[in-house]
Amino acid sequence: MSLTPQWLDELRSRIALSGVIGRSVRVQKAGREFKACCPFHNEKTPSFTINDEKGFYHCFGCGAHGDVIRWMTDHQGLPFIEAVKELAAEAGMEMPALDRQAAKRAEAQKSLHDVMQAAQDFFVASLKGPGGEQARAYLASRGFPDRVQREFGFGYAPDSRTALKEALAQFPEAMLIEAGLQIAVEGKTPYDRFRGRLMLPIADQRGRVIAFGGRILTADKTDAPKYLNSPDTPLFDKGRTLYNLHRAAPAARSASRIVVVEGYMDVVALAAAGIAEAVAPLGTALTEHQIERLWRVTECPTLCFDGDAAGQRAAMRAVTRALPLLRPGHSLRIVTLPDGMDPDDVVKKRGRDAMLGLLGTARSLVEVLWEGERDAAPLATPEDKAGLKARLLQHCETIQHPDIKTLYRRELLDRFGELVFARKERPAFTPRPAGQRPSAQRQGGGRGPWKPGPPPLPAEAASRLQQKVGSGYALLAAVLAGLVTHPAALARHGEALARIHPADPAQAALLDALLVYAESGAPLESTALRPILDQRQLQVPSAEHYDGLRFGFLSPGSATAQGELAEAIELIVDLPAVETALAQATERLETELSDESFAEQQRLLQRRLALLARLGQMGRTRASL
Repeated sequence: MSLTPQWLDELRSRIALSGVIGRSVRVQKAGREFKACCPFHNEKTPSFTINDEKGFYHCFGCGAHGDVIRWMTDHQGLPFIEAVKELAAEAGMEMPALDRQAAKRAEAQKSLHDVMQAAQDFFVASLKGPGGEQARAYLASRGFPDRVQREFGFGYAPDSRTALKEALAQFPEAMLIEAGLQIAVEGKTPYDRFRGRLMLPIADQRGRVIAFGGRILTADKTDAPKYLNSPDTPLFDKGRTLYNLHRAAPAARSASRIVVVEGYMDVVALAAAGIAEAVAPLGTALTEHQIERLWRVTECPTLCFDGDAAGQRAAMRAVTRALPLLRPGHSLRIVTLPDGMDPDDVVKKRGRDAMLGLLGTARSLVEVLWEGERDAAPLATPEDKAGLKARLLQHCETIQHPDIKTLYRRELLDRFGELVFARKERPAFTPRPAGQRPSAQRQGGGRGPWKPGPPPLPAEAASRLQQKVGSGYALLAAVLAGLVTHPAALARHGEALARIHPADPAQAALLDALLVYAESGAPLESTALRPILDQRQLQVPSAEHYDGLRFGFLSPGSATAQGELAEAIELIVDLPAVETALAQATERLETELSDESFAEQQRLLQRRLALLARLGQMGRTRASL
């Protein structure tokens, strides 16, 4: 098939765009154009315009823009070829000729669609007949109203090995087998696949029946699966199909949300409760193709999983399946249902508002990943904690997008650091009676006789040392310049650098770019790195940015650059932690005066001054060269 630009232009010219959009959205005439509330985002004042003369729509609120084909793919959720076929039929245009093999496949598919629709008609009629009494009773027990039963096309497959074959006698037996309606066993007569089951049709994006799902009605029949789906056929690929997507897509765009549940009966239950934007995979874990289809509807689908162990394992499978596919603005959110309940249970026992409330508690992908791995095994020993870190980094390595990989790595390492290196709570201070000195052997420790805490460093000396070293901004500026000069250090210190969060936007952008560059596998050479930074308009810090301080690692030919850079990076990471702890200790000293709190504050103060002295020594060493 060859769709030339001329043919597509003719198709567009024959279709009134306002008429196509008007079938899904209420439009109003506004001069020579039409206007409506945008179906791609929630709004109360119309900002969505349709111009039939120019053949495009445009939203001034969210920027959605396209022609009639784009409308069919983005709003209706059809694949490109299917959208063109539907529009061509409406415009009375013949599709360009197919090659011989493609024509055969198209004719076969057309015939199979006829078979599937005939089977659907038979199942619906059987539900209404005398043999469908048990199926009707089951539907009544589920509380599905007649409207929902008709909308979803419920039917009944009689408990017979030949009932369907006899009803579809106008079609060859081979076609029934190819459509997955009959099972062929070598040496035996083919027989009906679905027998004694409540039937649900599975449709494609255009609403055509392509497969079936059947639920068993006899509870004591343990030799057959509770749910049975059609096998893969020329029409049906279970790894690429989402149940109810053709109905849910328009509702999802209006609600700015699409909900993925585990089974099609959950989809029906949610629809009966007024939540129409639900879909379900078909007997398999969510696949890459299904995730991509969901992203064509909304950028962040919501997945619902049971709160039991099996549900949590399913959630982690979905997370690991999605990680390699992540791209800017596209992710998944996860809802954990109360233990032992599925969506049907929630809406029946707690009501629609309770289900909507649970959907509002959806967690981000990175949060589910962190909690899943954190709780997967005990963290009693250093080896356990190292194992958690290794698992987290292994997940990060599967992410293909370099920026998202770096951001996930930083986020997860930050959470790991807060968990593993958390400051231990000190016991509450108990004041002593006035005039009483601490005992020689303190409770629980036996640390020796009491001694007064060390005196603080004179304020003038601390101030001079701080001025000599420069601000944290200046030190980080020097380190960033050193990393550009010696990019090989990025590979050695990536984890430590990922824990640095510059307050200055320019420094933050440069650090992120350096980390992404290191992850990309590009040559770690300054001559290769600098043109990339120039192209992204990222400025490398110069002498005025680091207060004129001169460090050895700023020289391209320095033999000690790697060691000095390592020391500087370590100090940048340590200094903020010490500063924070010192501020907390000083505040605590003001409220609970004690020898211990005073000693702790002095220890941190000396630690801070020692770090500043090391930085000052680095600056002096270079200045003397």
